[in-house]
Amino acid sequence: MPRTTTAARAGRELGRALLNLVVSLAAVAVIWLLLLRVFAVTSFIGKTPLDVWAFLLTDPDAAANRELILGRLGTTLVDAALGFVTGLVAAVVVATVFALFRGVEQAMMPLAMLLRSVPLVAMAPIIILVFGRQEASVAAMGAVVVLFPALVTIVQGLRSANPVILEVVQVYGGSRFDAFRTVALPSALPSLFTALRVSVPGALTGALLAEWLATGEGIGYAIVSDVARARYDEVWSAVVVVTVASILLYSLVSLLESAVVARAGGTP
Repeated sequence: MPRTTTAARAGRELGRALLNLVVSLAAVAVIWLLLLRVFAVTSFIGKTPLDVWAFLLTDPDAAANRELILGRLGTTLVDAALGFVTGLVAAVVVATVFALFRGVEQAMMPLAMLLRSVPLVAMAPIIILVFGRQEASVAAMGAVVVLFPALVTIVQGLRSANPVILEVVQVYGGSRFDAFRTVALPSALPSLFTALRVSVPGALTGALLAEWLATGEGIGYAIVSDVARARYDEVWSAVVVVTVASILLYSLVSLLESAVVARAGGTP
């Protein structure tokens, strides 16, 4: 593909991603204001986008406020990354085993679906008891949130491989692993990126729960603590920055997907 065509496509994808980002943020702001008005939330508790803007950017203490909120956000993002990587790697490994050994899938997939239906809050005491209250517990909680949706999505992608092409590989002497590597895995690429997009907000949710229930750090714990102390400016600002971070990460994964699919010769 000519470089000019590739550059033009990349520019269009970037512009589309930026437009989607602006629309998403605008929709969040509109829904936010509507909910405050519909439920008649007092201004002492319910802060508007302008209140958050002032808290983070224009108030005399805005610099200290930003340092506080962004420091907590940094902790939460590290925790989310830990759970994201752990859960996604586990999902890819388990999906690979399921694809290569159908008997294992038939035996274990019902158990995975059963565990998926258990709320993380109910599992948290056991996770904390086993892993403690540090990084291992954060990784475990994040992995639980990420693992099961990603696993189902990736397994469905691996199953979407053309059976005729799989048979061709076997006819020419290829092993089951060769068929998986050359046919099933490339065909599952869109599903893998779908799993990535789903896992980003899931990993953030897992990190917030882990911070609230286990570590006592980051935005997850700060929100609960600030509500108890009636620091509602900090509460709303924390919710806003973690929401914006989630939208940005989701958009980044979408851009990465478009670039990879375009490079592979598909249609993004």
